[in-house]
Amino acid sequence: MSQVDEPKTEVQQSLSMLYASIESELARVERRLQGELRSEHPQVHAVIRHGLGLGGKRLRPALLLLAGQAVGRLADEHIVLAAVVEMIHTATLVHDDVLDEAAVRRHVDTVNARWNNETSVLLGDFLFTHAFYLSSTLDSTYACRTIGRATNIVCDGELRQTLASGDVNLLEEDYLAIVEAKTAELCACCCELGAHYAGGDARAITRLAAFGRYLGIAFQIADDLLDLEGSEAATGKSLGTDLAKRKMTLPLIHARDSLAADRRDGFLALLSDSAGVDREALLAVLMHHESLAYARDRARHYAERALAELVGLADTPAKDALTAMAEFAIARSA
Repeated sequence: MSQVDEPKTEVQQSLSMLYASIESELARVERRLQGELRSEHPQVHAVIRHGLGLGGKRLRPALLLLAGQAVGRLADEHIVLAAVVEMIHTATLVHDDVLDEAAVRRHVDTVNARWNNETSVLLGDFLFTHAFYLSSTLDSTYACRTIGRATNIVCDGELRQTLASGDVNLLEEDYLAIVEAKTAELCACCCELGAHYAGGDARAITRLAAFGRYLGIAFQIADDLLDLEGSEAATGKSLGTDLAKRKMTLPLIHARDSLAADRRDGFLALLSDSAGVDREALLAVLMHHESLAYARDRARHYAERALAELVGLADTPAKDALTAMAEFAIARSA
């Protein structure tokens, strides 16, 4: 059975429903990606095509298109920019897999696992530079400025997270600031671009950008939960990488702060064990202090803040899809 003939997973079926109003536009985005991301050199072409398949849910192009539909009509610029943001997102994934030493994404080898780290870094660079070239083909410089600002913030957030690895005293507010930069900023950028190029007014653009930002925070908290309690068979990617890199995510921060002082050192020692984290012992602590539930509640909090930004928009299929996307972000298992 070919990949295109395989039954859709529950996640894919959910996304198909969410993306119904932009199905034809997403197909155009996919064709644009296929047309742009190629090389005349067979070995390079193979790397590019493999990397393109790692993007997955096409959440960011969908956000851009739905934000546009929520306030107006989609134009050719939306197709170009939806391809651009997917290139940028894929570049960050390829680089993240190097940083996390991940071997699997979307049930296939990562670029670093199939080739090597050098190839991954260069592919990420190729995607970044092509994204900026493509955005520069539009008549206005608005997209280049907006994407450039957002990508710089994303990289700043990634740097902060990398430098904070191993810092078991990371505060919740610092964790959230990192998440807002490295994940939520690009989601906000997608919604801003979609609304702007559909002719949305300043208020609509601001509110949709805020929707994307809060949605991105909720999405990342949920992703961090999956890293702790998810199934690799369901997610199709390497899990436990946050623990391996000693990254303090929200459940760990909550558990640490819930412990009495005389028990905190033991918990931090568990996280810092050079032989590897005892996941069962760790999950027992997280369950006892309801730290996983706390993180889920925080993800829901940000999803609800995202939904509040949609109040006042006209009732449309696009608005309904954005509403459902907030629920999908925190309820998913992959």
